[in-house]
Amino acid sequence: MQKESEVHCDEVNEEENKICLCPTDGIINVISKKWALPILGTIGNHKKLRFNKIMENLGNISPKTLSDRLKELEKAGLIKREVFAEIPPRVEYSLTQEGIEFRNLMIPLMEWAAKRVNVEKQDN
Repeated sequence: MQKESEVHCDEVNEEENKICLCPTDGIINVISKKWALPILGTIGNHKKLRFNKIMENLGNISPKTLSDRLKELEKAGLIKREVFAEIPPRVEYSLTQEGIEFRNLMIPLMEWAAKRVNVEKQDN
């Protein structure tokens, strides 16, 4: 018997109302890392931000972690890094079209999560 993670899309029976998760493998590895979603949200909220402003908005993130996540999100095609030929150098980060689309898809999830938090607070 195959493990569920070993099942490929062509083996999924549409009548069983299952969805193929194969296309999500790569992006899940990027967005599931700590700070990835808050970084995308912060950049999306401000359209363009410099490194220190992202740090300021996020609070507790270390410079190394922020730098690592920005590189990963850029490699995944979700953010754009724009370097300006100035002295001192200026670098701004913004969402790519794919990043904007992802953020738009993320909004209903965040709204759903906020409702759950409110329900949990009422239950306590």
